[in-house]
Amino acid sequence: MQLLRRFTPLILLPLLVATGAAHAQSTAEAEAKARAANIAAYPDAARALFGQKTTPAAMKARAIGSYARGCLAGATALPVDGENWQVMRLARNRNWGHPELISFLERFAREVPKITGWSGLLVGDISQVRGGPMLTGHASHQIGLDADIWLTPMPRKRLDSDDRENMAATNMARSDWRDVDPKNWTPAHTRLIRAAASEPRVERIFVNPALKVALCREAGSDRSWLSKVRPMWGHNYHFHIRMSCPPGVEGCSGQEPPNFGDGCGEELSGWIERQHQAIFNPPKPKPGPKPKPKPPMSLDALPAECRQVLVSR
Repeated sequence: MQLLRRFTPLILLPLLVATGAAHAQSTAEAEAKARAANIAAYPDAARALFGQKTTPAAMKARAIGSYARGCLAGATALPVDGENWQVMRLARNRNWGHPELISFLERFAREVPKITGWSGLLVGDISQVRGGPMLTGHASHQIGLDADIWLTPMPRKRLDSDDRENMAATNMARSDWRDVDPKNWTPAHTRLIRAAASEPRVERIFVNPALKVALCREAGSDRSWLSKVRPMWGHNYHFHIRMSCPPGVEGCSGQEPPNFGDGCGEELSGWIERQHQAIFNPPKPKPGPKPKPKPPMSLDALPAECRQVLVSR
């Protein structure tokens, strides 16, 4: 979480406006080009080393390090098709996670029709086959305990490969980014996120600040689950489930329990204002040459065990 907080709204929030186009243009070809460019730019970076792996480490399942600085041993794949789920963006090969997360997602998806009336879930990125930093997107999702769930209901039909690469998700934020869009947001969305946040093993849920506004308004009399639901830039097309570290796993660094109330007061108002300002009134770029981008995370920045994960057969 601290890593995410270091990114300023000036860097992340303008991306919100372009996210819709990115979803529509996220073809396998575009993804491959971006991955190749990242590898060529920094071939020794942790993201290049982990991003090129195509099979999981043949080791005991273990989440190593923290959500934004770690790796994953013994990963399990979420099958691309289940009775109540379909995995999206298959070309990314990011439907891997710690076995406990995969088991949770399968069980949770089976409950979705009762919770929402939907056929099931569209599942986005989970983790790479060995976790670690990704070649494109995401500062977290590194230890197999994070998963993105689309806010677009799963259609009754099975999507073909082209649909899974190119189908656009639905933006749930209103045009002013201060609340949800009533044309897209439904009570089922609130019920879905409430059910996920009420799971004891779920540590955090991340949603766009505009969505948190709706959840605060629609929470009902039991507001205990809201403390897990945190506002975060982006997350207007999907919500992010973060599981706690599996019991007894050494070297997995979880987060502190939420101790900030329901998060519906002044803090949320601040997120909304910063987001609105960054989108509609961003500061003008300073004159002169642009600063050089910070080099990506090195392998040395990860826990030492991640070297074994990387070289494991």
